Amino acid sequence: MLRSGATAGPHNGSPGGALERGRFAFGPLEEGEALVEPILGSWEANMDHALTRSPIDVCSSRGEDAVVLGNLGVVRVLRVNAGSRDVRVREGDLCLLLPFGRIDRFGYAELAYAYDCPGTIGLLAKRSKMDARLLLPLPDGTAYSPAQWAGYGRYFTAWDNWQKAYGCWRTQVPDDDPANHLVFGWGGGVAFAELLLAKRAGFRVAMAAGSDERVAFLRAHGITPVDRRLFPDLSLPSREERRDRDRHQRRRKSVEAFLHLVGDLSDGHGVAIFVDNIGEPLYDITLAALAREGTVTTCGWKAGMRLSHLRGAEAIARHLHVNTHVWRLGDSPGIRDFMEAEGWIVPAGSDTVYDFDRVPELADDYAHGRIGSYFPMFRVNPL
Repeated sequence: MLRSGATAGPHNGSPGGALERGRFAFGPLEEGEALVEPILGSWEANMDHALTRSPIDVCSSRGEDAVVLGNLGVVRVLRVNAGSRDVRVREGDLCLLLPFGRIDRFGYAELAYAYDCPGTIGLLAKRSKMDARLLLPLPDGTAYSPAQWAGYGRYFTAWDNWQKAYGCWRTQVPDDDPANHLVFGWGGGVAFAELLLAKRAGFRVAMAAGSDERVAFLRAHGITPVDRRLFPDLSLPSREERRDRDRHQRRRKSVEAFLHLVGDLSDGHGVAIFVDNIGEPLYDITLAALAREGTVTTCGWKAGMRLSHLRGAEAIARHLHVNTHVWRLGDSPGIRDFMEAEGWIVPAGSDTVYDFDRVPELADDYAHGRIGSYFPMFRVNPL
């Protein structure tokens, strides 16, 4: 569990050190609730944000002394208290946990389950209870393993973000062949899943990667890999580096080389749809690489959410900016069925799974970029 800053004990300052093992009590099942045992959880950026208490301290925001994180993964239903409610899960079902804490009138998430929504208990617990309406059963006779399904959150998020980004792009480029246009991404598993959808739609697709493992992985799935190590100084200088002229010169060279490569990949036009889930350190390059009538789309941030741009320049270039969060609750069964029917799912064997006792290590490895897989997971209970 993550304790509030006011009650947490001292630790070594690492994200994993913020987690504390202990007993977490909750009351009896209320009407419409299910008792579950988590099987596999997906380690998500929101968990990293919670542990680093940035942009918020979720414990203080929720008004709680301790929070159990983990809002995406596979659980087994142990018991259901249906009462008078229409509950569609049964004892023994393997289900996806849908991360909706509070939704708006159109079904989109306002508060995320097991993050900033009070009273919600996540998957970093041997047993948990939750609203049964948030449990989506795996398809009967599914062809895919629980580990492949456990990474579903990146795919559901990608599906929603791609639908909105592609739809916006088409408002300005209504009838040109996607094969003439480049979709580029930097980020992780969400960007990877989104580029697979772009590839299905006929676009050229490319993505940045920073290791031999990831370069090979992208190439094996039909995505042109762009080796980030060839452009070592792309990120904005840190506060300490801002007076370092040599650092700025190195960045300029990396940026020029990167934009030249983007030009080669796009026949000189730039990126039609840029999936940027990194944020501030690379945002100016994202905009510089964007084609006229291009769309920059994001559904999260890895390294900085406070952005700025020249509004007039963006207007003249007719750049569209798309920002989405999670997806619409009512779309969940349809996305699940698309994944099953089309095989658009975490590739078999591409996950990295940490046992429950190693979750603090997983947190640290994720924060420091030591995980080669786009799909880091943790195992809570045996299947």
